[in-house]
Amino acid sequence: MNTFTKIMISRIIELKIIAKLDKGKAIIIVGPRQVGKTTLIKSIIYNKVYLFLDGDDPTVRELLTNPNTEQLKNIIGKSTLVFIDEAQRIANIGITLKIITDQFKQVQLLVSGSSAFELNSEINEPLTGRKWEYQLFPISWKELEGNIGFVKAEQQLEIRLIYGMYLDVINNNGDEPEVLKQLANSYLYKDILSYSGIRKPEILEKLLQALALRVGNEVSYNELSKLLAIDKNTISNYIDILAQAFIIFKLKSFSRNLRNEIKTNQKIYFYDNGIRNMIIGNFNFLNLRQDKGALWENFIISERVKKNNYENNFEKPYFWRTTHQQEIDYIEETHEKINGFEIKWNAKAKIPKLFKETYNADVAIITREKFRDFL
Repeated sequence: MNTFTKIMISRIIELKIIAKLDKGKAIIIVGPRQVGKTTLIKSIIYNKVYLFLDGDDPTVRELLTNPNTEQLKNIIGKSTLVFIDEAQRIANIGITLKIITDQFKQVQLLVSGSSAFELNSEINEPLTGRKWEYQLFPISWKELEGNIGFVKAEQQLEIRLIYGMYLDVINNNGDEPEVLKQLANSYLYKDILSYSGIRKPEILEKLLQALALRVGNEVSYNELSKLLAIDKNTISNYIDILAQAFIIFKLKSFSRNLRNEIKTNQKIYFYDNGIRNMIIGNFNFLNLRQDKGALWENFIISERVKKNNYENNFEKPYFWRTTHQQEIDYIEETHEKINGFEIKWNAKAKIPKLFKETYNADVAIITREKFRDFL
């Protein structure tokens, strides 16, 4: 019998969004399924009277597809707070949101969407200058530790490296593989295949497996093309779709001054370790794994992405490597400074002097014992 106590975790961006209410712009929250977008918005408008419009409801979709101003007036009525959930399900939603924002000045719009590749193309042009947009990720380490405390978070670290940071996964101790399987089947495949126009799901699955096995290594589209027996343009297109759907993100190579720096390659990471491990079907404990270094690197870099996004930091992320195999796992560049980070589970790292001297860069080592300040 599972006696694990389920938790609710407050989100870092909640207060930022509350501060933007009633400022004359729509508030858009995007992100993958099951990261808590609906829960977050309902927490923000708790105890307020609001109109809820669910994009999964066929009637709502019909009403909000290409309505005119008079029709919207009837739909909205006297409501001054309108929450549209799963907005990507509604055709031409961007134009509808624009009309509401322009013509109904008393209305505060809050909108969630789970398929970025669909929603962003719908809203970006119509809502230019009319929206605050936020991206919501799986639970961040900072959010987890802030809610359950240092000791419990420390006890969970290795589990989180294996099963990831989705709240439903965190809250189903002992059933994580099953929860991740259901999440992957509905989100990774059903949603993406429905909205992106991908015609070969078997290729998508093989591509995800290939990317999952290459975490921490450079990814060559040419090699993937040969491995999967499909053309390079299709590989590129599928990877872009996976990135737009918040499953993976790219890290470009950093090069400025040195002839032997790798200039065009990239690394690809997953936003969530659990999804990555689900794809390759490996939930073994760390002491039985050959890829613990890759898991640690994926975890640290994905958590850093969350932190920088939530805190509106503008560091540009990269990795650095030369043709002589000198490398720095992760780099952040600002207008005034370049910082490097070597990410090692428990091993010492040899820092290339060439990088430090060429770019006058500081390089820190992010280990199992010393990582919290980074996140």
